[in-house]
Amino acid sequence: MTLDGAYIRGSMAAILSVLQHSSCPQTIAFHFVTSASSPDASLLRSTISSSFPYLKFRVYPFDDSAVSGLISTSIRSALDCSLNYARSYLANLLPLCVRRVVYLDSDLVLVDDIFKLFNTQLGDTSVLAAPEYCNANFTSYFTPTFWSNPSLSLTFANRKTCYFNTGVMVIDLDRWREGDYTTKIEEWMELQKRMRIYDLGSLPPFLLVFAGNIVPVNHRWNQHGLGGDNFRGLCRDLHPGPVSLLHWSGKGKPWARLDANRPCPLDSLWAPYDLLQTPFALDS
Repeated sequence: MTLDGAYIRGSMAAILSVLQHSSCPQTIAFHFVTSASSPDASLLRSTISSSFPYLKFRVYPFDDSAVSGLISTSIRSALDCSLNYARSYLANLLPLCVRRVVYLDSDLVLVDDIFKLFNTQLGDTSVLAAPEYCNANFTSYFTPTFWSNPSLSLTFANRKTCYFNTGVMVIDLDRWREGDYTTKIEEWMELQKRMRIYDLGSLPPFLLVFAGNIVPVNHRWNQHGLGGDNFRGLCRDLHPGPVSLLHWSGKGKPWARLDANRPCPLDSLWAPYDLLQTPFALDS
């Protein structure tokens, strides 16, 4: 997971939910990525350690400059944060002995055992696993400039492409390193700087590199979109079916709506995990 002052309240709730529903919480290790330029790194670390004194975790500084020059403006400013792209650099940041991880966004809670997700079978060649949503309009994630250019649109030739949300992923870091997938993602980001081929932040490069080549995970592991869309953040209902993970992706975050006394009905499912019930204030 990533850690920053704006989302620490969500991160704390996510950590608590993982531990509460794990069959063996003492064996879980957390890897947190923070911005190397953030003045809040030590405070974030102490907040985690004081709240979870027995938690096994490490904090890794992420050099913002590694990606800041590659970021293009997107439809929501929060998506342009350098730390939002840290998921593309996990194989470089984490030690070689870390061979597989579950990447989680900070705006979610688990209500099931994370070991079930961690143990997803990736087969002989797949690099990552995530819930796929094949009914989503895949073409909408890229601009007409992309689709009208045959050399670009042929990227997806012979691939059964489906949208997947990058907020919940099982990643084989060994295979990622072998395939140098960070470079592949960066190449698409470099092209985006020259010609606008998508409007969202860190998601489209993942789709360009991995869509159609991932192991699909049951939808119960990412009931996403509970934060509404990227513009208004309106309330949404759960998708049909069982739930193992609730994800407030979108503009509306449960802690902000609760503080404003304008919660959505499903925000009551996040509230029991809220360890920082007053707004988390960082020292100036």
